Amino acid sequence: MSVQHSETAGDRPLIPRPERTPGALRAACTVVAPGLLAAYDQAKDQALAEAVELRSLKPIHAYLSHWAALLEIERHPAMAREYHRVEYLAQIATTTEEAREHLRAASSLYRAAAEAVRAE
Repeated sequence: MSVQHSETAGDRPLIPRPERTPGALRAACTVVAPGLLAAYDQAKDQALAEAVELRSLKPIHAYLSHWAALLEIERHPAMAREYHRVEYLAQIATTTEEAREHLRAASSLYRAAAEAVRAE
């Protein structure tokens, strides 16, 4: 997942944290990560299909939580740059341990973003 931020706001978020609804998250995605819109729409469609198939709202809650965390990362330019940097480094790593190290860093950033969203 590679997204470039054209604006720099330092450590300040580019936009306010969106509500955890499909419409609000999609609107936020159009601003902070327009390159991810197709993936967002695909994830939403998949979650809805799974919810119908399973007769459960769990897939929808999981999709909303995941995208809220991803967009929390994208709202913060410095965090997004670091997240995408370590994801890239994991992809080009020449050893398994090097890849794991970078993936641990990406995972740590993702968990921090997910926690920030849950804490609200």
